[in-house]
Amino acid sequence: MAQSNETEQKPGPLSGVTVLDFSRVLAGPYCTMILADLGARVIKVERFGTGDDTRAFGPFIDEESAYFMCFNRGKESISLDIKSPRDRALLERLLDNSDVVVENFRPGVMERLGYGPERLAKTHPHIVYTSISGFGHSGPFSELPGYDMVVQAMGGVMSLTGWPDGEPARVGTSFGDLGAALFGVVGILAALHSRNRDAQGSRVDIGMLDCQAALMETALARYDIEGKVPTRTGDNHPSLAPFETFMAKDGKFVICAGNDTLFLLMADALGAPQMALKPEFLTNDLRVQNRAQLVKDVEKITTSEPMQHWIDALNEAGVPCAPINTIDRLFSNPQLLARNMIVKVKGEGERAVRTAGNPIKMSTMSEIDPESPIPAPRLNQHREAILAELMSKCGSYAPTSRAQSDADDIEDNLFCKTAAKA
Repeated sequence: MAQSNETEQKPGPLSGVTVLDFSRVLAGPYCTMILADLGARVIKVERFGTGDDTRAFGPFIDEESAYFMCFNRGKESISLDIKSPRDRALLERLLDNSDVVVENFRPGVMERLGYGPERLAKTHPHIVYTSISGFGHSGPFSELPGYDMVVQAMGGVMSLTGWPDGEPARVGTSFGDLGAALFGVVGILAALHSRNRDAQGSRVDIGMLDCQAALMETALARYDIEGKVPTRTGDNHPSLAPFETFMAKDGKFVICAGNDTLFLLMADALGAPQMALKPEFLTNDLRVQNRAQLVKDVEKITTSEPMQHWIDALNEAGVPCAPINTIDRLFSNPQLLARNMIVKVKGEGERAVRTAGNPIKMSTMSEIDPESPIPAPRLNQHREAILAELMSKCGSYAPTSRAQSDADDIEDNLFCKTAAKA
């Protein structure tokens, strides 16, 4: 499906791919946002009246949701009433011209609407059909509702987050939703590659709980080997030392000396080369076992100077380290700015909102201009343009001569190829 002039995007590796996006809130919209950032055309299908739930989420700019803008940038919006024969005919045409469908309803919803994966596999076999749900479309929990915090709790990450003497904690961002979104993108790209080879679409079924288990790093393997349930370790890595925060004269900062060579370099940078020769610190395993003493010895040194003194010295030595930035500092971070990672999004109002950009940098893809706001669509903004485009494809609508025609007039002509399907 060709890009409409109103939403024309810069070319990218997914240019020419059209995504029909039935998803709402975060996991699905974040997945399709990434596809849009990579050049795909994303047509967001929203319910009449209210649209995506996040249009009502704060904060608000000129009465528009900044939450919605951030995750629906660069998309088109059309409202459809699936119970209407006219809109069902329109949806059939959209499916004819789409490559990917993304939905994040509970299992069974799309089937009840008549657009489940089994039906579309027969009528539109070219489509990559992607479902993102709490627990996937199989297994005993598949019918249960799944929100981000539900899968964070059930998937184990909350039990690993926080301090040993504290309560389990939710990860500070929607880790469950975002993890599922990223795995969804990977699945879609793999399915598109497979379709290019086999000329056949496929089903991508993403369960948020599955993704949480996949993101547990070595926690499962550690339990299987050691027989001890991994627990919260605060700010340190359970398998590496030093790999945590240390107190300086003016606050805490991070040092990550993940191997023996880096530990030697760290000791030299701290002006204490003899630390690396202590028997209890000779190997990483010994340092993990003697972590409390190691932290005590390091902080005897680091509390004597401001953190920037140590960060400069450690960076000079090639030892990974960092300040613990608050969110406001990201807007002026020179590395993020140099890589165009702070971009602007904008609704109908004049005020643009700064948010994170696309971290996927490719030689074949033009960089987004961080000063040019990426539009987020108003509800149903692109309905008439999409109708006009579909009519021009079937030859019974001439957009150059009827550019101002009413949407109802366009819809009356929509059945040129779909009356038999409705």
